[in-house]
This record gives sequence, structure tokens and C-alpha cells, in this order.
Amino acid sequence: MLCVASSSSSPTVIHVIPKSDAVTGVTSLGDDVFVGRVNSEQKIEVYDAKTFTLQQHITVPGLGVCYLGLLACPYNNCLYASDCDNDSVHRVDLSGSNAVMKWSVASWPAGLSVNSEHNLLVLSHGESKLQIFTTHGTLLENIQLQAVIKYLYPRHAVQLPTYPCHAVQLPTGQFLVSHRGSLHRVCLVGVDGAVVCSYGGEQGSELTQMNEPRGLSVDREGRVLVADRDNNRLMVIDESLSSAHEMSVSVDGGLQAPVSLWYDQSRRRLYIGEESGGRVIVIDNLKDFTASRV
Repeated sequence: MLCVASSSSSPTVIHVIPKSDAVTGVTSLGDDVFVGRVNSEQKIEVYDAKTFTLQQHITVPGLGVCYLGLLACPYNNCLYASDCDNDSVHRVDLSGSNAVMKWSVASWPAGLSVNSEHNLLVLSHGESKLQIFTTHGTLLENIQLQAVIKYLYPRHAVQLPTYPCHAVQLPTGQFLVSHRGSLHRVCLVGVDGAVVCSYGGEQGSELTQMNEPRGLSVDREGRVLVADRDNNRLMVIDESLSSAHEMSVSVDGGLQAPVSLWYDQSRRRLYIGEESGGRVIVIDNLKDFTASRV
């Protein structure tokens, strides 16, 4: 189903980029939408942001799977792609040359984001590290996240690993981190890597639970949008991480393993990349994350 935008300016699904291979990342810059997929043969798809037609492919030599790791930076006019297969980040210049450089990062890099100083945040899924780099790969910070969580199972306190998936830095300097593993949560993490507070817990489908939370996005009021992959839904958590509601998306078959989120605030547009569905769902007129149905 493709919903046509209404004159009421309510949040609406305006387009669905059709099903193909699993989406590993989606981002946009100006009138270009960039989509990464598995089995993409070292290429990134480029769509027109107005017509959603495929314009070209950008070739990134040696690029492996960029799971949750595709990000456009308007300040530096470049595209970043994390490479899980080769423990590296690729930087593509978008000024016309499409020149590519890459550098090594901690193992299994996943979600990428840019902070207020236009530096790149790389989350290591394999080592539970958050690394901050300049746009040309100079390491500025190397933060070890709380790698294990004490967990009662069922009578004994044991320590099981967590696997962080995506992180964004807040104006306070703290970080929001989604993770799966022993628990499935979104955590507020201090600059020392310790968890301050969290939402979620044991794996589940209740409103207080998540199942494989992946991509994150934050609106201007600090509300957190989460791609709750295995529950096939989007969750909106309030800025204090104390309550949540579901954002229901009206699209044929419902959401199918959403993993990647990109919120273009200038256009009030949200892009949702699906893993099993293989689609990119485009929502317009979304000024913030208060909507419960679009």
C-alpha cells in the first residue's frame, strides 16, 4: 500500500522503495538518498529524494557488509560506511570525485552517527567500544562500554555479554546506545561508558520490552525512536527513558524486521530500512516522534 500525502500535513507514508536484498543502512544528503544492502558487490545505491528513482551506484572498493553503518555528513560533504567484514570505515567524498579512503576501527563496527562537533561515532559490536574519529580517521576518543551485565539466571548471578548496535551522542555529552544479548534495551551511557539508566530488559513483545533493538534516532525534544527488529515495530521512548509508545506504520504487510532509521529533520522525513522486508519506507510530515500512527 502506498499512501498519498494529505493536505492536513499529518505524518504519511509517501513512498516505498521496493523489496530487494536486505537493507543494511539508509541515509540522505540534499536530493540524494543512499541505500546499502547485503550482497551489494561493494556498491551503494543512490536514489533521487523527490522521485525515488534509482540514479546510480557508488562503488566503494573492498566494502563488506555495512550493517547499520551508512551515514551522510552534510558538514564534511561525505558518506561514511562501516565495514563489518574488514573492521574498518570507508569515507566517500561527495564533492564530485567520489574519492574513497578508509581506516581501521575496533572489531565488527555497526551503527554510525555524527556528533555536534561533526566527528564520527563508530560503535563496535564485537568489542563493546565507542570510538570517535575526525572525518579523516584520527582517533579522538576510545570509550569502553559496560561490556557485561549481572543477570540472574535463574538462581545464580551470572555475567552474560551484550552486543551494542547503534549509538548517538546527546548535547550533554552522554550517549544513547541500543543493545541486544542478555538484555534488550536502550541505555543512557555516561562519558565513562557506564550505564546511567535504561529502557527495556528481558527479551519480549510487551510495551516495556524489546526484541533485538537496532537503529536509533532522536528528535529535537530528546524522544528516542527505536527500530525494534524482531517485534516488527518502531518504539518511541520519552527523553527520560521511563515510558514508551508504539509508532504504527501503515504499509502493506506491516513492518518486516526494521533495522535502519534515518531522520531528515530539514524535510521532516523518516526513512526506515528493513532487513527481511528489503524495503525502504519513506514517511513525510513527521515533525517529531509524538505520532502513534502514520
